[in-house]
Amino acid sequence: MLTIKQIRDDKAYAIERLAVKGVDAAPAIARIEELDDRRKAVQARLDNLLAEQNAIAKQVGALFAQGKKEEANAAKERTASLKEESKALDEELKTINEQLTAEIVLLPNFPAKIVPEGKTAEDNLVVKIVDEIPKLPEGALPHWELAKKYDVIDFELGVKLTGAGFPVYKGQGAALERALITFFLDRNIAAGYLEVMPPIMVNEASGFGTGQLPDKEGQMYHAEVDNFYMIPTAEVPVTNIYRDVIVNESDFPIKLTAYTPCFRREAGSYGKDVRGLNRLHQFDKVEIVRIEHPDRSYQALDEMVAHVESLVKDLGLPYRIVRLCGGDMSFTSALTYDFEVYSEAQGRWLEVSSVSNFETFQANRLKLRYRDANKKTQLAHTLNGSSLALPRIVAALLENNQTPEGIRIPDVLVPYTHFDMIR
Repeated sequence: MLTIKQIRDDKAYAIERLAVKGVDAAPAIARIEELDDRRKAVQARLDNLLAEQNAIAKQVGALFAQGKKEEANAAKERTASLKEESKALDEELKTINEQLTAEIVLLPNFPAKIVPEGKTAEDNLVVKIVDEIPKLPEGALPHWELAKKYDVIDFELGVKLTGAGFPVYKGQGAALERALITFFLDRNIAAGYLEVMPPIMVNEASGFGTGQLPDKEGQMYHAEVDNFYMIPTAEVPVTNIYRDVIVNESDFPIKLTAYTPCFRREAGSYGKDVRGLNRLHQFDKVEIVRIEHPDRSYQALDEMVAHVESLVKDLGLPYRIVRLCGGDMSFTSALTYDFEVYSEAQGRWLEVSSVSNFETFQANRLKLRYRDANKKTQLAHTLNGSSLALPRIVAALLENNQTPEGIRIPDVLVPYTHFDMIR
């Protein structure tokens, strides 16, 4: 959530930055300014009344001591009147603050200055590409056909058990999925991330804290009786570990990693580009989260990008890194890099990771602060990244490593799978 200071210190800048995300923020900012001015006026009146009450309270005792009973009683009546007015102002202030928050939470985060302008994925900027596209044998198959041929993923059984988008991994397919999860976690831990195992359902406060609510409630599975949400990513529970927490400056960097299943309704998703593992309602993902000092957060983002790149490289997958344009960024992000691996069998790039810096946007919602050297509290910066999302990684591994003899397992995974070919 943006702060009042961010919005009001330079209104023209706020409008210009939000326009990069395709948002005409001028009307909302005008309403926010009006509400903030009202809030300040009411707060000033309330402060004056409270000061007057305190002053009168000190006088009452002295008046009684001096035998000025009539004046003392008049002062008490004045105090009672001031208390009633203060109570009304306090209620008005509460209403204004609720209205102000309701307006501010609808504004997305400012995109960083290096975010390219654009409306769709076609406008994203490719910042790095590795041109090692594999040459597949004639008659190469897409992963959904390979899954059936080798009996490693059963999409039809998933439909029977739950519905479309809930595949069942079997045999060597299940072993490959488990191997990737363990490999990613091991590498993250070696890079200094602390592994946690969070719940896969969260409350409304957690969804609000990381920005999924009220922005993405339509994409989340909701258990209405308990008002819990199935997590769309481990980012939500892991980052919320630090909700309402003040850390010390010496605690940075805070680095966490977690494996969880993830759940997304993906309402309206259909067509050839979502076949097989390309888009699922339930999928596995390993996440990395960092809580950082504002002065170091962009260095931390570069480190996270380099870390994810090392994972993709070691899997031997052709990849590219893109910087998302304003129109393709998430509501909460200030800067996002996507990793895409190339599927030769499908002839297209598949997104497998997003690595983002949210600056103070999530921290303000979370009330996540740090105490600086002067003992003053400041908002921290939060970052997260997929490290990695498994479905499209598995799809690319199956498709790009297919041979006449079977599907070759990358060398780094063999110690985890205990086999080097899917046959």
